[in-house]
Amino acid sequence: MKILIYGYGNPSRQDDALGVLFTDKMEVWAKEQKLSHLSFDTNYQLNIEDADTISAHDVVYFVDASMEPIDDFSITKVESSNAQIEFTMHAISAGVVLDLCNQIYGKAPETYLIHIKGYEWDLEFDKGLSSKAENNLQKALAYLQEKLMT
Repeated sequence: MKILIYGYGNPSRQDDALGVLFTDKMEVWAKEQKLSHLSFDTNYQLNIEDADTISAHDVVYFVDASMEPIDDFSITKVESSNAQIEFTMHAISAGVVLDLCNQIYGKAPETYLIHIKGYEWDLEFDKGLSSKAENNLQKALAYLQEKLMT
């Protein structure tokens, strides 16, 4: 089973880096565990081209920072969304990426969105994650690592 972990966000905006950092840390862990069925990708945001990226996988975990009122982190199943894509649109949802994958390639991998609670969003280079976001990151990492080992 081929699994993709795809983190996105802006590493220069403190806790907005959670998705990218999660993916980077999972990649290091996967190499240590010799888990060759996992692949990794990161970007600032999701794009229509990501439909091609996810088409080669059976399971996809998109990972992003969240401002929503959740606990440390949450995981939701992504359903296809046939939302209209506009030519000037700069970012799209995971549901739209999944729907495009299904329309173009005739397949829809099992897809989840891992939301990691963030708190600070300042645009200050090299400031790093807030301590609470770092704690949430560690909890989300531990959860997915355990899930992938079972």
